[in-house]
Amino acid sequence: MPAEPEQRPNNDEQAQNLETLINAIKPETAAVLDRALSGQDITSEETVVLFGTEGQEYNALVMVADELRRRTVGDIVTYVVNRNINFTNVCIKRCGFCAFSRDFRQEEGYLLPTQEIIRRAKEAWDYGATEVCVQAGLPPKMEGDLYIRLCEAIKKELPDMHIHGFSPEEVLYGSVRSESTIKAYLTELKAAGVGSLPGTSAEVLDQDLRDKISPGRITVDQWTEVITTAHELGIPTTSTVMYGYLETPTQLAKHMDLIRGIQQQTGGITEFVPLSFVHTEAPMFMKNIVDDVRPGPSGMDVIKVHAIARIMLNNWIPNIQASWVKEGPRMSQLLLTAGVNDLGGTLINESISTAAGAQHGQLMRPSEFRQMIRQVGRIPAERYTTYQTRRVFSDTDQELDPLDLVGDNVEEVFGSYDRLVKLDTYRFEHPNNPNATV
Repeated sequence: MPAEPEQRPNNDEQAQNLETLINAIKPETAAVLDRALSGQDITSEETVVLFGTEGQEYNALVMVADELRRRTVGDIVTYVVNRNINFTNVCIKRCGFCAFSRDFRQEEGYLLPTQEIIRRAKEAWDYGATEVCVQAGLPPKMEGDLYIRLCEAIKKELPDMHIHGFSPEEVLYGSVRSESTIKAYLTELKAAGVGSLPGTSAEVLDQDLRDKISPGRITVDQWTEVITTAHELGIPTTSTVMYGYLETPTQLAKHMDLIRGIQQQTGGITEFVPLSFVHTEAPMFMKNIVDDVRPGPSGMDVIKVHAIARIMLNNWIPNIQASWVKEGPRMSQLLLTAGVNDLGGTLINESISTAAGAQHGQLMRPSEFRQMIRQVGRIPAERYTTYQTRRVFSDTDQELDPLDLVGDNVEEVFGSYDRLVKLDTYRFEHPNNPNATV
């Protein structure tokens, strides 16, 4: 006889199991989890308590995160079809965690011309993408209106493509190079077609820590100014944290508290994305530039950060995303049971994490997303950048997207970072060079 199908516990059973577990753990931890389940915001001090959980307390933490996810966003798990266009790897900054950037004196520096950026955007559109994520290094002596001209060029050819572009660090650099205020520069970016900003270049928003790992990088106050000004102008942003190197639980908790405070003030954040530090090629780890750097987070750390993000931010930021390019498909799938409800984008040409040593590829096909989601008993849906639903998929829907038809050799179709840095076609030449062509 065929085996009986496994019976999943209903919501009442789940709640009872969770209550039993919480009653069996330390009172201090149980009190924090009870507050979260009752719909209250937990403090940064209470968040630090959660970072110290082990054993049964850890299990309770994960179950509470999953329960809050279920109550807030239900069983739908989303993804977006997009392409990353990292148009240059040349950067004036020397961040200790970044293995993507190249100094202009190095032989692997590149700068994509506008026509190549447009070609990549058009190719993405033809493969079903609704978003291009445009981010890059900060090239020396950059023309102040470069980002604005890029947006105008993309929108002229693809008026319906969403441009998710330019980190707070890039916005700050563009405003400096154009000798304008952050607000004026963001206003021009919006007019040129920027639809949203990635809330990257955040790392951990603790100035002392930032001064150790990336001296000279955008400050906490400047990052906050860019994000809140964007929201004021009606430009939504994401939010992120990078962890697994030197940060403490207190610094992580205060970072999330700052993000939550911005959201309470503006309501402009669409998602929160924890990003694991990839140490493999990071200068501060490989060259011992900074003392006592950890080689990225443990598996337990990864799950904790996502679960705690759900618990702390749940009332204000409903979408917690797992970065498959950082964590890989298996860990990302586990994170769907720890508060996560979004798996990010197909990416197509992911370069920054790949350059740092991430081993999970540069493309996730839509059908692979849907399989991952279904395997944990959830419902897959494709979304737009700002989380409007494009389509929800049933269990029996086996429709293939154009990206699903790309063969195994993705590099032959879309190229790769390793190939790009070796091409002379787009070689960057410093503007001080009298023979420069860019």
